[in-house]
Amino acid sequence: MSDAAIELEDTGSKGRYLFKNAGAVAEMTFSKAGEHMIIIDHTEVPDTFRGQGVGLKLVTRAVEDARAAGKKIIPLCPFANAQFRRHPEWADVLKS
Repeated sequence: MSDAAIELEDTGSKGRYLFKNAGAVAEMTFSKAGEHMIIIDHTEVPDTFRGQGVGLKLVTRAVEDARAAGKKIIPLCPFANAQFRRHPEWADVLKS
């Protein structure tokens, strides 16, 4: 699985990152809190993708995009929050 397989849908005040394969879809949704912050609120990975690192790839893509845009992330989603705890190198985009 490559990062290029992850799509971003941005609907203005909300958005989501998607990974699609063989009819299954994994997603991580977020809301925008102003111009410089996003709130990751939900991650859902179907059983067909479990154990393949798809959820981590979704969060990683959001971190990379936030870093490139100079934004901060509030990880309200329990999965995303756990990933931030496991990846101290993401501290620069974590809203403290």
